[in-house]
Parts: sequence; structure tokens; C-alpha cells
Amino acid sequence: MSLCILAAGKTVTLTVAAFTLAWTHSVEKTNWQEDWKVTPSGLEIAEARIKGSGAGMEPPEGSVLRDGWWVYKPKMAPQRRLVLAASGATVEGWTLCTVQGCRELGKAAGDTTVLEPCEG
Repeated sequence: MSLCILAAGKTVTLTVAAFTLAWTHSVEKTNWQEDWKVTPSGLEIAEARIKGSGAGMEPPEGSVLRDGWWVYKPKMAPQRRLVLAASGATVEGWTLCTVQGCRELGKAAGDTTVLEPCEG
């Protein structure tokens, strides 16, 4: 499978079956991570982690505290695409990591990045 990243009018294709999306909450400055799989039915979330808790960020029911992270399995159907919007309220954008390495996405306010399985 391949993941297509659409940003600034360009498309980058990564030949990967999975990726991790990480970011820092703009108000609480808390780290979040999500593990995703690229499948024929869409992008499927495998696991999510929150480093701590805060206003509006309580770990969901069934979460387990592991090495300082609240770990849980979100109940979400496969997504055709993920749209990432940058608020500009954090010092960094989104970080997308694969077996090929990590890259920053959408750092500037108003930047929009779309992640989706590549066609064909």
C-alpha cells in the first residue's frame, strides 16, 4: 500500500503500510500520537496515546497508563482521508513518521495537509 500526502498543491507518495502521526496540543502543550494503517478500505487507526491529561483531553474509558502515556484504541471506522489543519498556535506542525523516517507537515497557520491511501 501507499500513502499519498497532498500539501501546497503537491503530492508525495510513500510506499508504507503504516505511519504514526504526532502533534502537540495547542493549549495544554500535551503530546499526542496516533498509529495508523494504510488499507484498501482506508486509513485505519490502530492505537492512540496522550502524554498526560488536561482541559478537554481526558483519556477515554478503557485507557491504560503505560510509560507516562495514556494508551487506547479509538472506536473509529476506516477513514477515506485525514485532513490536518495547522492552527499556528504551536511551535511545530504535525510529525508523520514511517519506517522511512519522519517529516514535519503543516507548520504555518492555515496550512492544510491531506493524507489518503493512493489510488491504484
